[in-house]
Amino acid sequence: MTHRHVLSVTVRDQPGVLVRVAGLFARRGFNIESLSVAQSEQSGISRTTFVVTGEDSRIEQVEKQLQKLIDVIKVVDHTGSAFVDRELMLIKVAVRTPDDRVEIRQIAQDFRARIVDVDRSALIFELTGDEGKMNAFIEQMRSFGILELMRTGRVALSRSASDMKTKSNHRSKVA
Repeated sequence: MTHRHVLSVTVRDQPGVLVRVAGLFARRGFNIESLSVAQSEQSGISRTTFVVTGEDSRIEQVEKQLQKLIDVIKVVDHTGSAFVDRELMLIKVAVRTPDDRVEIRQIAQDFRARIVDVDRSALIFELTGDEGKMNAFIEQMRSFGILELMRTGRVALSRSASDMKTKSNHRSKVA
């Protein structure tokens, strides 16, 4: 069955690791819909979040192949379990009239978006939230005119340790 999968991959923070991990998805014909990578709570360790859509069995194969990579420490498939995910978006919206400015600001307030830059003809907002919130805000701003938009990849954490479907690579565990 085909599903969207949110995978967290914990890796050693070494040159070329991201290329090897992302390449594994590409070689198997997966389009990476979202990718985010940054340092984790432990020095020398990074956590990446991949969002890919595919057949469950094929995703499971990729997970197993990820575990064979020496710099991969842990793979967590958040799909089907309780997790929290967020992304960050910067969006520049056209302001044509004073009435537009008031309406745009009110909508942004409803979404808890923060104004980070003000220009005579545009406002730039910062918004964090889940994918649904981001998409809803974009739709609300579309009629005013979206001048530029940039979204980070999603980041995700399991709600609790007992909810994680975790596969660890014991060979590359970091003490």
